Order: sequence, then C-alpha cells, then structure tokens
Amino acid sequence: MTTKQTVFEKTYEGYLAQVSEIDLHCVKQNLGVAVQGNKIIIPLFGKPHKVSEKGITDPSGKKPTLDICVILFKYLLLCPDVFPKEKEWVSFRGLKDSGPLTKYFANDVERAIATYFAGKLEEMEEASKALGGYTPAIEVTYDLSMQFDALPQVPVIMLYNDTDDEFSAKCSMLFERRAESYLDAECLAMIGRLLFTYLTKAGNFV
Repeated sequence: MTTKQTVFEKTYEGYLAQVSEIDLHCVKQNLGVAVQGNKIIIPLFGKPHKVSEKGITDPSGKKPTLDICVILFKYLLLCPDVFPKEKEWVSFRGLKDSGPLTKYFANDVERAIATYFAGKLEEMEEASKALGGYTPAIEVTYDLSMQFDALPQVPVIMLYNDTDDEFSAKCSMLFERRAESYLDAECLAMIGRLLFTYLTKAGNFV
C-alpha cells in the first residue's frame, strides 16, 4: 500500500530532477531571485527558502511541507522566457484554468480568512503587517486592504470588510494577470491557502 510519505517523496524527487537541469542564472534574471553558488534563494511571503539539486530548505533548514515544495518547484520550472506585462488585477476566478478550483478558493481561502478574523479587524491588520503586508497602490474602499509579495513577480492583494450589524465579514483576493505566467491555478490556490495559514499564525503572536 502506498503511503502519503511515499507519494510525497516520489513527487519531490521527480520535481527535483527537473529543477537540477535548469539554468540558474537565467532564472535569476527572469524571476529576480538571488543565487548563491548552486542554490536559488526564493522569498515566499518574505521567508527565504533555498532550492538546489539536493533539495529545498526553509529558514530553519528543514524540508518544507509538500504544498510549499510544489509551489517553489513549479515557480522555477514555469519561469517565463519573456517578462510578462499583464499587470491588471483580477480575482482568482479570472485566472486561466481556475474554474475547477474556484469553489475551493472561495471556501478554503477567502471565506476561511473572513471567518477567522471576523470582529478582529485590528488583529488582522497587525498580523498582515507582521507578514510583510503593505498598502496597495490601487484605490479601493474596504475596511482593510493589504498587498503581499507572495513570490518575486507574484504579488497578492487581500481586501477585507469586517462584520457589522447588517453584513458578515467578507474577504476577497486579487492577483495580477501575469501571475498565471509564473504559476498554474492549483499553485495560486495554494498561495492563497498559505496566506490564510501564515495570517492565522501571525495573529497568534501579535
């Protein structure tokens, strides 16, 4: 019987073999990431992860969870040859091939954030800033709007209205159109879920 760990390792080793063949300096130029020797340094929500032909390590030196590994592997493997210019902001639903994942994203990302932080607007703002969030350049009317650098060239905007006497809390998320040139829809959905995880963890310490 195949265990989850076995599937993880097979998936991990398969991606690792592909990453070992890429041109590090080409990736450095096109993604804007740092290269130290044979290692690529990729900040994921500000947390530096090292990728090499030997594997991926997080800031503590440990192998990250499968979702993080897949995001970083795909980010490197899908690196575009030409710098994409489509910078207009769109919802997750507006991204290529997002259809089968829109329900998951609405429930497990946007609704999950809204439910967790309902009535805790100040805590949410502090958690967002602790995660490196900052005010976006676009003009919006929400109780809180924060932009995060999920990855170099892949920013995310979170829009949030807190609960009041008439409406429940609501959260929505925007990606730049060009994000679909760097990651597939599944990985972008995982980026959203990861933001929820990091925000809840940050919220426990602020």
